[in-house]
Amino acid sequence: MSAQAVIQKQSAEDHKRMMDQLSISSLRPGPSGNPSAPNAANVDESQATPYTSLPDPLTLKNGKKVTTAKQWWNERRPEIVEDFDREIYGRQPKSVPKVTWKVVSETREMNGDFSVITKNLVGHVDNSAYPAINVDIELTLSTPANATGPVPVMMSYGFRFPAGFRLPTSTTATSGTLVQTVKPEPTWQQQLLAKGWGYAILYPTSYQADNGAGLTTGIIGLVNKGQPRKPDDWGALRAWAWGASRAMDYFETDKAVNAKKVGIEGLSRYGKATIVTMAYEPRLAIAFVGSSGEGGVKIHRRKFGEQVENVASSAEYHWMAGNFIKYAGPLTPNDLPVDAHELVALCAPRPVFISSGSPKVEGNWVDAKGMFLGGAYAGPVYKLLGKKDLGTMEFPPIETALVDGEIAFRQHSGGHTTGPNWPTFLIFADRYFK
Repeated sequence: MSAQAVIQKQSAEDHKRMMDQLSISSLRPGPSGNPSAPNAANVDESQATPYTSLPDPLTLKNGKKVTTAKQWWNERRPEIVEDFDREIYGRQPKSVPKVTWKVVSETREMNGDFSVITKNLVGHVDNSAYPAINVDIELTLSTPANATGPVPVMMSYGFRFPAGFRLPTSTTATSGTLVQTVKPEPTWQQQLLAKGWGYAILYPTSYQADNGAGLTTGIIGLVNKGQPRKPDDWGALRAWAWGASRAMDYFETDKAVNAKKVGIEGLSRYGKATIVTMAYEPRLAIAFVGSSGEGGVKIHRRKFGEQVENVASSAEYHWMAGNFIKYAGPLTPNDLPVDAHELVALCAPRPVFISSGSPKVEGNWVDAKGMFLGGAYAGPVYKLLGKKDLGTMEFPPIETALVDGEIAFRQHSGGHTTGPNWPTFLIFADRYFK
């Protein structure tokens, strides 16, 4: 049996164990991401809104309206956090072991035309209470070598690519018989360096695996002493966010970093992690949320692209609390006590930029309009706190940048990447990082 097959088998067993805890015997299957499959996901906008209303972020559980910032912070926001903790992403344990950061190496190197100082860091989690599980957080930090003081830093959730995998670095243009190498567009890191900012890459799978088999190891397994989760225990998204908070602890000690100007960025599953991190970590200044889809800023109740049922399956349930599975079994997405717009609202009043690719290139699985609405419906909370919303409830044409308020949105013409939106995001971020 291949290593991947073993992981799938163990994930399925853990998923079944969680269903047993919840007394659920079967789940509704999610649609297929293959447009030609018989059970293809809906991409017809006229069929996308089976719901008639969304939970109101400014109505308390007792029915009273929230009219002041004080009510939001003291009464309503804690209610929303509790619902997300219990039903969606799971609770971070009250006590999690301490992390000790160590600079493993420090090198001076060139990134394009820029001289940078790169630190390779490891955050070791104290495992003295359960030595059988070792957990280390891997992080790199690069800052301009010529900086005269602390700089803003964008921290990105980094994918670990298989050995030998290389992203293309340059393109070749052919003109008649002449072949010439075209200088590639500046990378996102180089765009940051051009502004005098730094960048960090956090590797979330270094401290929590991206599968259900890993839930008894990593930081979740360490805290549970190797035992399976309870239904309201944290899933991988909260665990990844915890690691980003520990990176923030380190940044606050590093004189090269302006810790008041640290942002977070991620794509796809790490786009989900980015918005969850921003909602739960108040020290982060800005978020750049790439194609986060279902489980991110896309409205759960929308029937378009990926659905709650997909995320509740044995392939993806590990991102969430065990309780989330219920909404693909006896309950439906309409029974969720909160929806994605309230996750965006938890980030208020701080700026959030929501990014998507084109339906032609990226496809419809991430549901660009559903993500736009996640931002749009958070608007009333931003306005209550004296900030600007998206400025419209109308889904904009592709490549239209909605960047006038603290919630921003842009759908670029490319694929499953934040790449083409970096220049727009950086203009947006400039307002806050001046």
